[in-house]
Amino acid sequence: MVKIDEKIIKAYALKNAVEHDGKAVAGSIISGLFNHGLKKENIKQIMPDVNKVLNEINKFSIDEQKYLFEEFKDIIGHRPEREGLPELADAKKGKVITRMSPSPSGALTLGHILTIGPNFLYVKKYGGIFYIRIEDTNPENIYKPAYKMIKEESKWLCDNKVKFVIQSERMKIYYKYIKKLIDKNKAYVCTCDTEKFKELLLKKQACPCRSLSSNENLVRWKKMLDKKGYEQGQAVLRFKSDLNNKNPAFRDFPLARINITKHALQGNKYRVWPLMNLAVPVDDIEMSVTHMIRGKDHKDNEPKQRMIFDVFNKKYPWASYIGRIHFSDFEMSASKISRDVQAGKYSGWDDIKLPTAASFKKQGYKPEAFWMFVEQRGISEADKIISKKDFFEVLDNFNKKIN
Repeated sequence: MVKIDEKIIKAYALKNAVEHDGKAVAGSIISGLFNHGLKKENIKQIMPDVNKVLNEINKFSIDEQKYLFEEFKDIIGHRPEREGLPELADAKKGKVITRMSPSPSGALTLGHILTIGPNFLYVKKYGGIFYIRIEDTNPENIYKPAYKMIKEESKWLCDNKVKFVIQSERMKIYYKYIKKLIDKNKAYVCTCDTEKFKELLLKKQACPCRSLSSNENLVRWKKMLDKKGYEQGQAVLRFKSDLNNKNPAFRDFPLARINITKHALQGNKYRVWPLMNLAVPVDDIEMSVTHMIRGKDHKDNEPKQRMIFDVFNKKYPWASYIGRIHFSDFEMSASKISRDVQAGKYSGWDDIKLPTAASFKKQGYKPEAFWMFVEQRGISEADKIISKKDFFEVLDNFNKKIN
């Protein structure tokens, strides 16, 4: 049974109330308690104590809360709420270039919005370019109406100050980089059995394809592109990395594969599609991206993408990662929501029960309310747990300030 001193809970409740016009919410208190030994698996056990304190604190006026907080603030310390995001490292006036890369598996959800936020706000602050880069090189995971929805919703969120890029329209660029990688002997076409390749990889041993010359690999590459050449699953383009890397996932990882699924925009024009760890660094190089802020679930991809930058002697962008916000009662998957919308479970993407940009807009929320939430949250890899009720209490408060 987890036990945290009630004074600590009161301190966080009062701090949160003082910073939010007298209304403390459970999610913010829980986040603070992680600093005092609370574990995710113990949240249910501590909630009765948290709710008890909340009911007590929220009955006081804001002036009473400020008075009481003076007694408790030394327990946890008190930092005045920051206005805006922290200063951005290596930022040059007018030259900050950021991007956010949604998949067209559905419309923009709250998760997308909270990742768009810091990238857009920093460009707004320093000047530069913010890209929405639609990652659609997986033909099997595309909901065609999403292209239009993502564009419209991004324009609404970002006051129309956003540039759009669609990866499937850049295939010739990816092919150009693939040829360069092969010429530099940094990529090869592998036709080995997948399981056999994995066995060799775990032993830090090279597969037979790895020793082929650049000319031989160019021949194989053309065979991948040829409709009469390799079939789907018979060949994959791999990056030639260090086989002694302590992480097996970084050893000769794949860059491109054959996928003959008909593409929503390109039809059957292409049969070889770049994977994320090729398309992303190529686009970042070509667009001169200076800063990237993305979900920490992408952190494991950074070393692979840095390897591509190193091959071309390019400086890797400044990178930061943000933790996820876990909602106990919100479905955040765009793919899952897309299936439910198509199945008629919801009236549409703007159904008020959904955490989508279209729904928020319909309900009268302003983009600035989300940006205030983003600024309050800051840039942190720490995950945050919050309920739908608590989130909307905070968002409603911000929206009222704007209106």
